[in-house]
Amino acid sequence: MLKRTCNCGDPRKENSGETITLSGWVNTYRDQGKGLVFIDLRDRYGMTQVVFDGEDSPQETMEIGSSLRREDVISVEGVVRVRDGAPNKKLATGEIELVAKRIEVINRTETLPILPDDHDADQIGEEHRLRYRYIDLRRPKMQRILKLRHQITQFTRNFFADRNFLEVETPLLISPTPEGARDFIVPSRHQAGRWYALPQSPQIFKQILMVAGCDRYMQICKCLRDEDPRADRQAEFTQIDLEMSFVERDDVLDIMSEFATSIYKEVSGIDLGDLPRISWSDAMNNYGSDRPDIRFDLQFTDVTDVVKANDFKVFASAIEQGGVVKAMRVPGGASTLTRKMTDGYAEIAQTYGAGGLPSVKLVDGEFTTGISKFIASVKDELVSALSLEDGDLVLFGVGPFRVACTSLGQVRLQVAKDMGLVNEDEYKGLWVIDFPMFDWDEERERFISEHHPFTAPLESELDKLRDNPIDCISSGYDLCINGSEVAGGSIRIHNPETQSLVFEKLGLSAEEAKTKFGFLLDALQFGAPPHGGIAFGLDRLVMMMIGTDNIRDVIAFPKTQTGADLMCEAPGDADPEHLEELGITVDVSDDATAQV
Repeated sequence: MLKRTCNCGDPRKENSGETITLSGWVNTYRDQGKGLVFIDLRDRYGMTQVVFDGEDSPQETMEIGSSLRREDVISVEGVVRVRDGAPNKKLATGEIELVAKRIEVINRTETLPILPDDHDADQIGEEHRLRYRYIDLRRPKMQRILKLRHQITQFTRNFFADRNFLEVETPLLISPTPEGARDFIVPSRHQAGRWYALPQSPQIFKQILMVAGCDRYMQICKCLRDEDPRADRQAEFTQIDLEMSFVERDDVLDIMSEFATSIYKEVSGIDLGDLPRISWSDAMNNYGSDRPDIRFDLQFTDVTDVVKANDFKVFASAIEQGGVVKAMRVPGGASTLTRKMTDGYAEIAQTYGAGGLPSVKLVDGEFTTGISKFIASVKDELVSALSLEDGDLVLFGVGPFRVACTSLGQVRLQVAKDMGLVNEDEYKGLWVIDFPMFDWDEERERFISEHHPFTAPLESELDKLRDNPIDCISSGYDLCINGSEVAGGSIRIHNPETQSLVFEKLGLSAEEAKTKFGFLLDALQFGAPPHGGIAFGLDRLVMMMIGTDNIRDVIAFPKTQTGADLMCEAPGDADPEHLEELGITVDVSDDATAQV
């Protein structure tokens, strides 16, 4: 076997005259006739042009070279020489070529179901690419993504190791714990009828590690949630998981800000600059999102008091029921945004719970179109409150606080896109802090955690936790970059009485809390230090740095929208004997719902 002496991306002009051996895949094949064949040989390091020249290559080598086809795997030994004519500027090796002297065909390729070309990828259905993922991953773009992912994990380990974090693995077979999504469950063969759950996160275990005196923990871990996949979410995903003892919120935010800015700078050359901190309330009030995109400056103004005296039914009804009216000024929007666009914005608002999207334009000093005739009596007050100028469009979010803000926030994103306000090459991040402890679930008529049930309230908010939980502020925090949440965490509850009180507010009885979280509650009674942490979404970090909005692009072997792995054909049928050994019977009804 010809053993390679360097990689396909290595040879340069200064290597001219040297004999080297390359190994890889035939990326392209060109038979020029008259005893001249060119191939580009590819590995993950790059490409080199190899020439089979009847004047310089042995006859046997010429014959084999003439028989090559795309994606054949070969090793070729030859002499580096400077190319005639202009170099190929698309290749780092574009000034040279390798004149083949000896060749070994390691593996010939059958007719390919897909070709690993970046420029052809968009023409191939994603499911087809996932079915033949081992070919799809040969694409240069996918190789760059795998390398970037490696660089991120390598940087992460080194960064935190230098700051005394210990990398500790936590178990994958655990007891079920409610964390907001369904658990994947696994039957126990040794204890018939009993089940493990796969972890939605290592949350409880990393808190246990703090109780155990670990002090600083990190882990790059798999998390599994049985929920429907989305463009930016998979049921199986990866977190950079961290926890620290004897810290306050600012301690965590300081070191994690250093990590975030450093990893973007070192791995991708992106300068995030400072990471300001704003409250959840300000984020919702000003941007309509708890992960605001601050690359553009469309902000909201609360005009509830301004329009309160007006008798426009839509506004009056919402205010009477305790709701708010938010207004977003769109400079120049009166002429830039068409009626079709604004109708589309109304549909977006309705998707997020609003009844519609009232709007008005200021043209020649007067309100026109939309709801202009209904709010004429407060025109001057609105012009002043919003600092309106001629040609501006105003869009209103109306309803309960979260509905009004969120619906207008989603419209804000589409308006910015339509008006070209987003610089896709710019990266801006911020911390959102001071989240509410709870939200109220109308359907189940109970409180739910804004983050998770182990998030501590701010020390100054303990009285509200007891007496007025809906107004209680937590110590939770999220890092958001370009409108995406890339990390989230909190200071944790280390006091067993406070933890029990939070469970009580969430509607968990003492018995239920003991059943679901008994070992954590026990641990908190035996010397738990104050602690807090965070988890970064590794997949989302890679997505943002590579510039894709599809999480399947950045995972080597992802699942489809229905949770299937097309390459290995999972999920599949279980062996009946195996099911019998586990004491499981499966009845698939007519509607294809499996019952165990």
